[in-house]
Amino acid sequence: MVDLWHAKGKTMSTSLINGATRSSAKRNFETLRDRIGQREARVVIMGGGYVGLTLAVEAARTGFHVKCFEIDRERALAINNGESQVPGIGDEELGALVNSGSLVCGDGLTLLQGAEVIIICVATPLNTSREPDTSQITAAAASISHCLEPGTLVVLESTTYPGTTEELVKPVLEATGLKAERDFWLGYSPERVDPGNERFGMRNTPKVVSGVGPQSLELVEAFYETVADSVVPVSSPAAAELVKLYENIFRNINIAFANEMALLCDHMKLDIWEIIQAASTKPYGFMPFYPGPGPGGHCIPVDPHYLSWKARQHDFHCKFIELASSINDDMPRHVLGKVSEALNLLGKPIRDSLILVLGVAYKPDIGDVRESAALRLLPLLEKQGAQIAYHDPHVQALQMPNPGNLKSTPLTPEILGKADCVVILTDHSSYPYEEIVEQASLVVDCRNALGKRGISGRATVLSL
Repeated sequence: MVDLWHAKGKTMSTSLINGATRSSAKRNFETLRDRIGQREARVVIMGGGYVGLTLAVEAARTGFHVKCFEIDRERALAINNGESQVPGIGDEELGALVNSGSLVCGDGLTLLQGAEVIIICVATPLNTSREPDTSQITAAAASISHCLEPGTLVVLESTTYPGTTEELVKPVLEATGLKAERDFWLGYSPERVDPGNERFGMRNTPKVVSGVGPQSLELVEAFYETVADSVVPVSSPAAAELVKLYENIFRNINIAFANEMALLCDHMKLDIWEIIQAASTKPYGFMPFYPGPGPGGHCIPVDPHYLSWKARQHDFHCKFIELASSINDDMPRHVLGKVSEALNLLGKPIRDSLILVLGVAYKPDIGDVRESAALRLLPLLEKQGAQIAYHDPHVQALQMPNPGNLKSTPLTPEILGKADCVVILTDHSSYPYEEIVEQASLVVDCRNALGKRGISGRATVLSL
């Protein structure tokens, strides 16, 4: 790996750290603030996924020399080869940044040596009990602790429950003998990356920032002002952490309402899409949300569980939030029922029927399958004895325990004609929808992909 800067030397001993004076801390604060403003601070981004690489590229664009710490060696190699796996970041631009020495990726702790600004952008999934799994945050903080030096700014970006920065990250870093807001600075700034969004990116999306103290906040603001047009300071890391959860749980709740209305409309033989379209003509007091097979991605289906878990520690039960999640979690089972209903129209059972699922990514035109509805629908279909195939132009292979590892099948007239039922689970823009309704005999459209395009054909179509 190419080294972008020289290490500052060996890690200070505990006695020397404890002997750090307040005057030197002040000098380090002012120096770091100036170096950030001049784009001279040495930056490390921990995590090379959607969030980390997006931030790393934007920081490199502005003039920083950036190291990206990524434990997935294949991903790290791809980044160093200028191969982007993140929508919105082109191979040409990434390659140019790598070739110029502005951005390099690796998986060794030596990348952290000499870092002045360290941003943690690691995943925070749920464990098997649907509770927060913050192991990657803990591991990142532990890695930083091995190389932490006075005068360093550490910022957590990972979506998590209120209190993580101060209750989890801070103690790990202070176990070195260094103290936050005296020897190093610590803050939280929730990521707002929306993969595939062509309108809003890192630069033009306001950035919420926080710090464990006034100096930390000032440095966090200074850094993010270089990569975002607008920063929004809040009073504490816990407040910033809850801002992120609030944003996504708001969406989750409203999606749940749209899904429940879709279920009601199904019973009443009304068209939910017509209802929403007409309601959307109201110029005030209404914001449209749309039903679907269940929200996916890292944030929307996960964040409610993070907040509910934390709320229970305060003897509070998030009944409304948990109800919304249960409605959304049940939507794949509703899709299963629609597939069964559709096949019944042709006098066929699900068992031994070939079900072709179109789209397994959680949203259109990206390849991210995290928490995708497909991961819950496919096992349900398999349990009913269906033969399963899927096509997704952005997901060539799908790894799951049941029905086993699958590969994307070519979308041909033959497979469309052979399928007993085609399920549009994700409405990728590249799909030939007119051909689909002409060549398939039965379609379950979970996204109104055909209706909003005004497409009809010989296929029998059931909407969500």
